[in-house]
Amino acid sequence: MTNTSGSLEQKIEFVVERMVREHLAALEAAAAAAVREGFLRATRPTSTQRDGASVGRRRSPSRRRPRAEVAGLEERLYRAVCAHPGETMAVIAQAVGATARELNRPAIVLRREGRVRSVGQRGSTRYFPMGE
Repeated sequence: MTNTSGSLEQKIEFVVERMVREHLAALEAAAAAAVREGFLRATRPTSTQRDGASVGRRRSPSRRRPRAEVAGLEERLYRAVCAHPGETMAVIAQAVGATARELNRPAIVLRREGRVRSVGQRGSTRYFPMGE
């Protein structure tokens, strides 16, 4: 009776070791490529001026909303606060059909005029209508 289990174990061990070496080589190549790409991105200019000097990204210019547009938002916001007293700006903004960020300035104006009062801080601020 020959010892076939010993040679089978050796074959399996040889195949597993070869697969592990191939896997490690592939990982090493992928890591080296990622490092190279990282250095290339870090040294590549984002955009160039006419003289070739590097400049960072520019913000898009913001536009100032006309007073009539803000006034219209104020009235819509006031009606929504009257319809949903004690709600947060997120809920009121959905009723108005605008984002909470867009309603920031109209809310400040309404508070200064005494038409709306707010209770709370930041995201938990609740808005209540005041009598006119």
